[in-house]
Amino acid sequence: QMRLQESGGGLVQSGGPLRLTCAASGTMFKINRMGWYRQGPGKERELVAEIASGGITNYADSVKDRFTISNANAKNTIALQMNSLKPEDTAIYYCRFRNTWDDRDFWGQGTQVTVSS
Repeated sequence: QMRLQESGGGLVQSGGPLRLTCAASGTMFKINRMGWYRQGPGKERELVAEIASGGITNYADSVKDRFTISNANAKNTIALQMNSLKPEDTAIYYCRFRNTWDDRDFWGQGTQVTVSS
């Protein structure tokens, strides 16, 4: 089983930065999509950013030009650099590793990000 652990969440003032990291451990299955999702209060979980094994990235319109997803140091670790944070970015942020060919799909437990106005 692959396990994912997020870190880096917390409380930040509006306009500030925050960096999230997600590290995988356990059985290293072949993965071709790694991403960040979030679920705000009273909202459904939504895609924030995703990076494919070839390096192609995809962002939600609401975070383009503010957030950057990257492979941090190793293929089993990803990061999300969040700049110019807004109160509406407040949510629990989850990382997700999946393989679109065999439907393997792993989620972290989430980390809280709170942006104060």
